[in-house]
Amino acid sequence: MDYARARHYLLKKPEAYEDFPFGPDTAVYKVKGKMFASLSSRKMPRRESATINMNLKCDPNEAFMLRDIFDAVIPGYHMNKRLWNTIIFDNSIPPTEIERMIDNSYALVIAKLPKQMRMTLSWAGPG
Repeated sequence: MDYARARHYLLKKPEAYEDFPFGPDTAVYKVKGKMFASLSSRKMPRRESATINMNLKCDPNEAFMLRDIFDAVIPGYHMNKRLWNTIIFDNSIPPTEIERMIDNSYALVIAKLPKQMRMTLSWAGPG
């Protein structure tokens, strides 16, 4: 997966929009004012060159499992490390798996919205 494909997939989510509260290098993706992802190209700790990376919200148990399965999944960079993962785009994770992680992040954020806000979304679930 590359930056453009990830951005396109993130913005396909119902009522998702892109914001840049941290500057031009980090896009933040929100729904109903709540962040469900960030996408950036920057130098990461323990990496020699700039990389494309994405922060996604995750169930804590799944977050740890994904870190064990994929070397390119690390605790959320500048995020709550229990609830967020950072995915480093190094082509080691299948694009469909990254899309599944995006779907889960979006679903977790939607689930925490007040019922009235959730009901206005036209989201039927992952996919």
